[in-house]
Parts: sequence; structure tokens; C-alpha cells
Amino acid sequence: MAQTVAIVEVLKRRLKEHGLTYAQVAEALDLSEASVKRLFAEKQFSLRRLDQVCGLMGLEISELVRELKPEPRIQQLTLEQEQELVSDDRLVLVAMCSLNRWQVSEIHANYDLTETEVIGYVARLDRMGLLELLPGNRTKPLVGHDFSWIKNGPLQRFMETKVQPDFFNCDFNGPGEFRLFLNGMLSTHSTEAVHQKMRRLAQEFLHCHQEDQVLPLRERFGVSLVVAIRPWEMEVFARYRRPEAIKRYPTPGKVVARRR
Repeated sequence: MAQTVAIVEVLKRRLKEHGLTYAQVAEALDLSEASVKRLFAEKQFSLRRLDQVCGLMGLEISELVRELKPEPRIQQLTLEQEQELVSDDRLVLVAMCSLNRWQVSEIHANYDLTETEVIGYVARLDRMGLLELLPGNRTKPLVGHDFSWIKNGPLQRFMETKVQPDFFNCDFNGPGEFRLFLNGMLSTHSTEAVHQKMRRLAQEFLHCHQEDQVLPLRERFGVSLVVAIRPWEMEVFARYRRPEAIKRYPTPGKVVARRR
């Protein structure tokens, strides 16, 4: 079953790269779009159906199997790469769109950039190693889902000075918006348990992101999720805390005795 799931994931990725939608697959297979969506959701493909879908792209099933071996993905950029990326806001824009599977024509249609400019930025990202420029100006992201930026590096500063303030300049009462702010007192053990749940939420978000990449751009929206937790006291309270009453959260690896 695990390999079947993996093959279907490769198939979905290939459909996206060829610009094929579920509706087009349904028409070619003489099925309803709902039936095709159910095939992909339940991952219940017969060899005949799998061969038919591969045929739409001129592929053999064996080619999908060869792609099951995970390709090396970039987990972190070099300092020079981060500096180059944040040096031009339009380069960041094209990078974010390309990593979210936008086509060159879609970036051009949605932003005030000529097609030549978009291709130029995509080629620059190709030279940087963030993506691969394929024939027909298609792109293949090379950044892993576990990507992280350099601590206190150019990308982190870009996020803190440009992205974060803009994200929180919102009352979170509009359609699709949601905010939780919780406050309590937790042990280090409970705090770590919450960390684990946050990591699982991040994996679920990435799973949804991957699942929806096969959908046409008009059905997808840029969505950002910020989940944060930190041992912290509001400055308005902290200014009144007595020096002898200041508590320091244990550093990682330090054992804290728990009272019975």
C-alpha cells in the first residue's frame, strides 16, 4: 500500500508539471471529475487506469516507479544565496510563486512583470539551485519541505522586518482568517508535548499543500500559518517583576526535577 501511495503522489506531481487538471483527466478517461478525484483521494488505481493516465503524458508506469527514490532537496541556502534572494523583492516573489507550482504565464498574468522578466528571474533561481528550469519554461522546485533559513541570516531578517509585521497587521476577523492566543503556565514536559503537536500540525499543513498542488491556480489561495510558542512574560508585567523572582527557562538537555 505504501508504494501505491507513493506512485500516486508521483503521478499527481507529473500531472501538475504537464499542466493537466482532474477535469482533463476525467474527459480523457470518460469518467466524471468526481470519480477521478475519488481515485486520487482513495489511491485505488488499477494498472489499466494508471497506464491510461500515464499515456496522457506520454509516460510509462516504469518511469513513475523510477521516481520513487527521493531526490536530494535543499534544506538550507548558503549565506550568499540568501543575500542574493532578498536583494530583490521581485526575485523573492517569483521564487515563492515558483515553489508553489505557478507557471511562468500565471506569474506574468497576475503580477506586473513581463514574461521575459519572469523567465529571467526563473533562470536566476535555476542558477542559484532553488529550482530547475525545464523545457517550455516549466519549473521543478528543488527546495525540501523541511527547508529552514540561517539563524539571524538575511532571510530571517527579511521575514522579521517585512513579512511578519504585514502578516499581523490584521484583526483576523475576515473570511478564512483565524487566530488563537492562549496563555497559561506549563511545565517543561508539557511545553515539549505542545511542540510535538505543533510539528504534527505543520506536517498536516504540508500534506494539504501537496494534495492541492494538482488543482488549477484559480482554486488555490496563498495561505500562511503561524504557530508559535515561547516561555514569555508580557513586557508590561515583566517590568514589575522583582530581580530575585525572575525565572529562566531551562536550556535544552537540562533536566528539571519534577515534584511528586
